[in-house]
Parts: sequence; structure tokens; C-alpha cells
Amino acid sequence: MNPVLSLFIIGHKGFETLLFHEVRKILQNQEAKITRRYGGVEISGSIECAYRLCLYSRLANRVFCQLKTFGAEDDDQLYQAIRDVDWSEHFSVRHSLAVSATLSRSNLDHTHFASLRVKDAIVDQFRERFGSRPRVDKTQPDIRIHLNIHRNQASLSLDLSGESLHRRGYRIEHTGAPLKEHLAASMLAHAGWSRETASTHRFIDPMCGSGTFAIEAAMIAANMAPGINRGYYGFNKWSQHDTTLWQQCLDEATQQIDHSAQTRIFASDYDLKAIQVARANAARAEVGRLIEFSHQSIDELRLEPDSRPGIIVCNPPYGERLQSEQGLASLYTDMGKGLRRFAPARLHIISANPDLLHRLRLKRYFKKAVKNGPIECLIASFEIPGVDSKPVPAVPDRASKDKIDKLKASDREAIAPLLNRLRKNARHLGRWTKKNDISCYRVYDADLPEFSFALDVYQSEISPSMHWYHLQEYQAPKTIDPDKAEARIEWAKQAVKQVFQIDDELLFCKIRKRQRGKRQYQKLDNQGEMFQVREGSASLLINLSDYLDSGLFLDHRLTRARIFDAAKGKSVLNLFCYTGSASVQAALGGASRVLSVDMSATYLKWARENHAINQLEDESKYHFLRTDVIELLENPGRYDLENPFDLIFLNPPSFSNSAKMQQTLDIQRDHEHLIERSMRLLAEDGLLIFSTNRKGFKLGATLGSKYRLRDISRDTLPEDFKRRPGIHKCWEIRFKNA
Repeated sequence: MNPVLSLFIIGHKGFETLLFHEVRKILQNQEAKITRRYGGVEISGSIECAYRLCLYSRLANRVFCQLKTFGAEDDDQLYQAIRDVDWSEHFSVRHSLAVSATLSRSNLDHTHFASLRVKDAIVDQFRERFGSRPRVDKTQPDIRIHLNIHRNQASLSLDLSGESLHRRGYRIEHTGAPLKEHLAASMLAHAGWSRETASTHRFIDPMCGSGTFAIEAAMIAANMAPGINRGYYGFNKWSQHDTTLWQQCLDEATQQIDHSAQTRIFASDYDLKAIQVARANAARAEVGRLIEFSHQSIDELRLEPDSRPGIIVCNPPYGERLQSEQGLASLYTDMGKGLRRFAPARLHIISANPDLLHRLRLKRYFKKAVKNGPIECLIASFEIPGVDSKPVPAVPDRASKDKIDKLKASDREAIAPLLNRLRKNARHLGRWTKKNDISCYRVYDADLPEFSFALDVYQSEISPSMHWYHLQEYQAPKTIDPDKAEARIEWAKQAVKQVFQIDDELLFCKIRKRQRGKRQYQKLDNQGEMFQVREGSASLLINLSDYLDSGLFLDHRLTRARIFDAAKGKSVLNLFCYTGSASVQAALGGASRVLSVDMSATYLKWARENHAINQLEDESKYHFLRTDVIELLENPGRYDLENPFDLIFLNPPSFSNSAKMQQTLDIQRDHEHLIERSMRLLAEDGLLIFSTNRKGFKLGATLGSKYRLRDISRDTLPEDFKRRPGIHKCWEIRFKNA
């Protein structure tokens, strides 16, 4: 009777659920207990289960056979536990070994030292019992041993995969930094590519590189086990290895290959060398006949007409190779335009540049953060609808309603006013936004004191049926019980999801603490994904995950509209430009030239991208300057600002002590000096618009004696912000003789 082994299977982080389902399918005819665990899948089964997983799993990276678990408080306890294992049951002195270790939150925190202690314990046992010892081979050992210690609890295993299962054996050559095969296969599983869809869909990789996606897709279509051509496994020299059973598994896998499989798989690349490498890899994998390779760039890609829907998967270059040729930004734009020709289809892309995904101008319906080696990436899925495609209707969020319904009666009574207010505001502002063609607005702003948060709605310009919701919780006073405050904001989230019928992916939540100095624009996350929205004639980019603010101050909507109206034929200076939304409005309004100034490289890059998506790329008219605005105002000649500007927008932060600035900025203290220095750059008949969000701000009395002032705070307060009339102050400032 075969012994029951304790196996642990790991795949690419983030795809554990897909791995779990794949394991269940592979072992569906085996007696095995399968349990999903953190980081992988745990299996209690026979050695045949281990063989089948090594042979058939496309998503797995390693197959571990657990030998022992024990406490490991220190290296002596570790050494003794290893010595207590009878290693002669697993291999002999004639074999070679290698030891690896992973450690986390444990007393032992040096992986190399822990590996050495394991190795020492093993070879000492062999030397003591047999007078000889196994040798160490770190390249291709007969036996691989793995130690994992978490919180001083150790798990000792044999690595039956030997080396990572992503090494199928067909990819001898590659281009650049290709995806590992098990990550590529995980993306294909996510995309829904299977033997069944291979007969009903066509597969397209328009940037195939060394061909990994196409080859993995072809192996799936042909029912070819990914491990069938591997010669090296970690169990080959294991004393408990059953060579007869393993050969039976191999024979069965060989017989199951569908040599008559018919499918449509297309792989292309702009690099001819890449196509040659991909063809050679496909030939080694014995699936070359199933793939149609072509040397085409993404913007010129042409395929034979086909009525079948497409599954498009690609891994665009990450920047180094293309930056000097055409730039990544234009590549993503070309990709979006080119792939629309293959509608209806779904695009699944792994990108190290999520800030450029908006350039595809496609509706995204899925995203997941992953790593490709050391590179932080985002996997995103997009819909490319056909002519007859209909939008999917919104589905009410039952989970949120259920959570609210399960609250005790007093809590349901407490949340009822919020639900009513959200519905009332949504009806009123919905009519107003529709009448005034407004797609980004504030729908709630601490209307009820006990629910102190702001809620903004952003409509996608690319897919107007999609809306994102940005919930910013105002930090509760210290007098409020923290547990009660936390419960209230959780209720608020559920209320928003229920009223607007959305799921978690469309709701972005932040805590709006008082921000000062360096913390004002500090990153909260690092997803990097931009969403494209519309304001008047402008397309603008927002980021709802990484910063406290979205990149578009909605309370300044009417101020930007004034700039649009006033800019025709004028030279415009935007100081503290942030993401350049006011600059874009000035340019679209017909400004003769626009200079955007900020000291943040991040925001200037954002501003450039905002200009680019509006086709405002004339470098003779639209300029960007990265510098300290205060330094620029003190020494304008140093920056060649000799010619005055017709229109200046001055919207400084309330306070800043950034290390990049030569001095601190307090807008209440410094505004008179800032305005006077800005007026030195203004034409005699020009207009300066000054605005601030500083609470309780008072304009200096001496300015009225020098300049003609007009308070336009009420005139620039939009309907959706009238519940907070003090949110900003705004003035038009001119010379008295203008």
C-alpha cells in the first residue's frame, strides 16, 4: 500500500485560487484531501498525486513533500530536529544534495546560516553512520531539501519538483526579460483559455517576444502536459521513487496528446529576431504547427477575418527597449487603436506601466497587482466590444444590503438617515449633472455630522456606464470613541455600495487627516493606475488609489471654466500647477502659450500626460518647468521670464515645508508677497486669479490699495459644493489702471 504523503504546492503569488482549482482537476480521479492554504495548496495523497502534479500542473512552481514539522527557537534545536530524521530512507552517500530555506518572523533570520545547519546535520548523520557523506551540488542535485520557518515553527520538506516547474525545457532562447511559463499559464487561465475555448475562440499575442503565451496556449489546445519533456525532477534519485508508476504516468500523458488539434493562435512582434526565437521555441515544444507567427508591429497588425471572439494576451515592453525609439506612451496608444480591429475580444495585459493603461481607451473590468520577477506589475483585463455588444447592467450589491440588514435594530436606525440622504443627494445632483453635462461631482460632504466623510463620483470618459466612487473620511475628533468611529465609516462604505449598486472595486476609501508640509502629497499606495474622465472640453486623468486627492480638485471646476473662457489668444502662467488641469483648460480655450510650473516631477509628468491625451503636444506653445515657484517669483530673470503673461493662475498649497523648497510656505502669512511677486509677471491689462482652500483665510488689507480686487468666491462655488461655502476663496486681481 502506498504511503500517504503530505504535499504542499505553490504557484505564482496572487493566483492561489486558480492553482487550487487546477489541482482539484488534476487529482479528480485520485484519493486525495485537497485544502487551500495561505500561499498555496495542501494535499494529503499518494506518490502518484505528486507525480501527476509535477507532470500536469501548468500553474505550479514547486511541489514539496513535507517530512516533519517542529519548533525551531534556535540553531541547536534546528540541528537536533534535522539529525532525528532518518535520511537513509530518502537517499544515500552516493547522492548529492542542496538545501534552501525561507525564514519569516523567527529568531533564526539568516537563510544561508539556517541552510548550513540543515546541511551539517544531514552530513554529520551520514558520516557517523556510514563513514562517508553526500556531496553538495547547488546546480542540479539528486535531492533538494527545503526548510521553511515562520514564527519559530519549522516545516522540513523534499522538493519533488527539483527545479522550478516553470522550466518546461522548450525555451532555450529568449528576448529581454520574458515571463516565467507558470505566470504566463496563470494569465491564460485567468483569461479563460482552455481546450474548450481553443475551438470557439482565437488567441492573439501581438507582442509575442520569445513566444511564451502562444506556446503555452498551443500546449493547452493540444492537451500536452507541460512537464512531459522535462528530464530532471527532484524525485528521480529519491529512494522512495516508483519508476514503474512514473513511467505509467508519462505514457498516459503521451497518449493524451491531441495531435489533430485545430485552433487559431496568432503571435506577432515588431522585432524580427524575436519572431525567429519564438518559432525555434515553439518547434522545441512540438507545437509549431498550431501557431501562426508574423513579423508585424502593433499599429499595423492585420489578421484574416474571423467571426470567432478573440482572447488577446500580451506583455508589452517595460520601457528600456522602446524609450529611445517611439516611447511607451505612443506604444500604448497604438496598442489600443490596433486591437480594436479584432472586436469582439477581451484583452489581458501584464504591465509595469499601469499609469499608461488609460491610453488604451478600453473599458477595464479586472485588475490584480503581481510581480514579474522583481518588477512590480499590474494584470488588467479590458473589454473590446463588437458593434452589437450591449453594456452589462449594474447588479445590486446584495452583500452590502445583507450586512446592513444584519445590524442590530438600533444600528439600522442610526444608518437609515445616511441611506436617505445619499439617495436624496443622488437624485438631486443626478438631474443637475445631466442638465449641465457634468460627469465628476461631489455627492455627499459630511451632510450628517455623525457620518463625517466626503463622497465624489467620477464617470469614465472611455466607458460612460462606469462610475468610480471616492470616499474620503474626515478624521474623527479625539472625543469620539475610535471603535465607534471605525464602525460608522464601515457602515458608510456599505451604505454607498448599496445606494449606488457597486462592488468593492469601484469604491476607493481614504482617511482625510490634517496634512501639513511633506505629507500633503505623500503617496498612500503604489498602484499607479490612471482613470480618464471628462470636464467640459478636456479629458483629464485621475488616480484614486495612490494619493489622498484624485488629481482633480472638483471645487475648482468653475474656476477652470473661467480660465477656459478667458484664455483665447492669451499667454497663460499656471503657478503650483499640480496635475495641469487648469493648463489644459487654458490650452483648449485657445491660449497662445501656456507655462505650467511645479516642483514635483510626478505632477509635471501627470500634467504632460493630461496635455498629451488632449493632443496638446506642441512644444512651442506648451511648456513645463520644474522648480520652486517661490524661487521663480523672486528671480524670474533666471528662468527667462522677461515677457509678461496675460493670465496667471495662482493656487498655492495652504502650507508647505518640502525639502525641495528653499523656504517654508504659509499661505496666510505669505500670500501678499506671493501675489505682489506674481503681479510683476502680469501684463498691464492682464488678469491674475488667486485661489486658496485655507480654512478661515483672510485677504491682506493692503492689497486693495494697490490692485483692483474682485471676490469671486461665491461665483466659483459649484452646486455640488454649496453645502460647504467656505471650501475655497477666490479673487480676480488686476492693476488699478487696467
